[in-house]
Amino acid sequence: MQHSAPLSPSQLYNICDPAALGFADTSELTELDAAQIHARALEALHLGLDIRHHGYNLFVLGETGSGRHAIVQQLLQAQRREGPPPSDWCYVYNVDNPSRPNLLHLPCGRGATLRDDMQHFVQELTPAINTVFQGDEYRSRVEAMQEEEKRREVSALQNLGDEANKLGVALMRTAAGFAFVPMKDAENTMTPEDVEKLPKARQDELAEHIKTLREALHQLFDTFPRWRRETQNRLRQAGSEALRETVTHLVDDLRPRYADLPNVSSYLDAVLQDIIESGESLHETSHAEGETETTTLSGTISVQRYLVNLLVENPADGQQPVVFEDHPTLQNLVGRIEHYVHMGTLMSNFTLIRAGALHRANGGFLVLDAVKVLSQPYAWEGLKRCLKAGLIRIESLSDLIGLSSTVQLEPMPMPLDLKIVLIGERVVYYLLSQHDPEFVSLFKINADMESEIPRSPENTAAYARLIATLARRDQLRPLSADAVARLIEHASRLSSDAQRLTTQTQPMDDLMREANHFAARALAPVIERAHVQTAIDARQHRHERIQTRYREEILRGQWLVDTDGAHVGQVNGLAVVPLGDSTFAHPVRITATARVGDGEVVDIEREVKLGGPIHSKGVLILSAFVSSRFGRQTPLSLKASLVFEQSYGGVEGDSASLAELIALLSALAEMPLKQALGVTGSVNQFGQVQAVGGVNEKVEGFFDICAARGLTGAQGVLLPASNACHLMLRQDVVDAVRAGRFNVWPVHTVDEALTLLTGVDAGEMDAEGQWTDADSVNGRVATGLARLAQVRQAFLHPKDTAKAPDKAAEKEALNEAVQETGKKTDAQ
Repeated sequence: MQHSAPLSPSQLYNICDPAALGFADTSELTELDAAQIHARALEALHLGLDIRHHGYNLFVLGETGSGRHAIVQQLLQAQRREGPPPSDWCYVYNVDNPSRPNLLHLPCGRGATLRDDMQHFVQELTPAINTVFQGDEYRSRVEAMQEEEKRREVSALQNLGDEANKLGVALMRTAAGFAFVPMKDAENTMTPEDVEKLPKARQDELAEHIKTLREALHQLFDTFPRWRRETQNRLRQAGSEALRETVTHLVDDLRPRYADLPNVSSYLDAVLQDIIESGESLHETSHAEGETETTTLSGTISVQRYLVNLLVENPADGQQPVVFEDHPTLQNLVGRIEHYVHMGTLMSNFTLIRAGALHRANGGFLVLDAVKVLSQPYAWEGLKRCLKAGLIRIESLSDLIGLSSTVQLEPMPMPLDLKIVLIGERVVYYLLSQHDPEFVSLFKINADMESEIPRSPENTAAYARLIATLARRDQLRPLSADAVARLIEHASRLSSDAQRLTTQTQPMDDLMREANHFAARALAPVIERAHVQTAIDARQHRHERIQTRYREEILRGQWLVDTDGAHVGQVNGLAVVPLGDSTFAHPVRITATARVGDGEVVDIEREVKLGGPIHSKGVLILSAFVSSRFGRQTPLSLKASLVFEQSYGGVEGDSASLAELIALLSALAEMPLKQALGVTGSVNQFGQVQAVGGVNEKVEGFFDICAARGLTGAQGVLLPASNACHLMLRQDVVDAVRAGRFNVWPVHTVDEALTLLTGVDAGEMDAEGQWTDADSVNGRVATGLARLAQVRQAFLHPKDTAKAPDKAAEKEALNEAVQETGKKTDAQ
């Protein structure tokens, strides 16, 4: 069997030709429109922003560092100039129910005017009230009413006294109140002794008169409070009449500015009516408070209640607001009501209502990070309640969890009309779609940002403009065409695909800043390729401490990894170690043993619970391949064990299943494998080699060990042929391949890998299912399996087993047994 040739140096690294870029440095390039890279996502964003119906909010899917926030911000800044202008919103005092403040909406830019006008109105109102109630005319009128009331009471008492005199009884005022006493004459009253000397009939007559007079006095005392209330009402009415002309003048001065706003006119009417009805009591409170502007939160009446709480103020140019809320707690979203302590009690009023992000973004756009919203208690549910109801209702955590027992304000909810843009990872979107039944109905549009783009000439040119845009935004030096070419090559490396470019702008932006630093240190006017390479090397050096430790342990022989010689059942697998934003790989020894059994392949990693489900699946697949290929005619009578040697942590992934299969077949065939080769790849049940991840790191990790021990030209790595397009290897690896000191072989099937690792042809199967060459790798595997079957048969039926012949006779008898077993199987 012919195996594939090693990859050429040009296949290991996809070079970007600076001359093909068509510019000297990035100062010649124009800004990049993000639609050229994320056309699909931009189309979805425009659709979601254009549809104004309920539920058409957006979820932007993309990876961290892909520039999602910048793209969304750029789009919304352009979109905010379109559509209807937003409103200003104000909370004002509710005369009918002070605990439920009213909400006013005004055209954008006019809320501040109303606030300032009412502030000025309140400042003028207090001296105006004092002037009215301290005027001579009002005082004279009040004194006249009070004097009239006194005269009325005195007259009623005097009339009652005159009536008593006619009956021979005097009305007298004592320290304890009023009393009726019989009269001796016009000047004197009787003593109790005098009354006892009177005839019985006269005594009874006087007692009856006194009783009647007392009842009349009680009726009179019951009438006095009503008269006083009437007087107080007349006094308040007088105060209201005195205020009406002055206050009406103050309010009328405001009306022309808001004649086009019926809700504001109604509010001014309510203010005027409340001032007129409050009258003297409003004057007393204002006089008690003096000139202070502190809002009274007790039960007293204050002129400060006529202030306006401007909750949301928008610019007069009519641009829709764009709000990015970085800390989306419930109160930061729906607003809050502040309190302060007054005589040991928490108190509040409408002037202490504070806007949330939903209020500030109303009429425009609110951008939120999905994970941050979901991580805040009650924030996600509160956001959904607002979106479903179309209203922003201010809630507090204490109310939601039942901790508050005090009387709270209940502000009028604000109508909600805005677009929510959630930004998050794809997994967050799909988890919400699956587990939150309300999510899809509220976020109907998903904009999926590209993670990678094809590395075509058009996209390469667009990527160069992206690099220029990022450099200008960060005020970096221009980049030469050679430097841009190196960045484009690095973008392919970041995408782990030589034919694609990553759209993650953050790592590219960071790399350019670091390259700019090295260019500045070298006093270079532009960033050159050498500066970019220096930044890449510096970054690699910062992250290679653990990688270096792994390499040192292998070179010291603490971790057993051979890079020369040949061993049965032993192969070099390649393991990837992700560490934060860096990844490296190192070789790991994989071994296999085989013995008589009942066809079981034991994965030691799985048995000790160090193997993940994908790794276990890979072992089961390779076990199925062995059973399918070699168990059709001969029952498998083996028990094999596979293990990652010196692996003390979890093992996951199926990228080592090719190496494990080869180690197993080597053990069965008793054929040594070349230790100068590293192996990576996944296999299916038909022995086809499948693509895996991290091939660049794996090749470089094995290369580093081989280079440290000395390159011989026999060393190399076997990888899936479908991974060849992903290679963007380091320059030293490419140079070693070009010099013939290292090789990278693409393999399509396990047979190709067997041929390369053993140096022996894998063999071919004829139409009858027999291997044409018994000395081929597969032929020797079949022989080994047949031998294990014979041993098992001999063990199970010792009486039917003849004495073992010599070696030559044994081999001939074994071949006959294999063929006979195949015939019986076919017959069955």
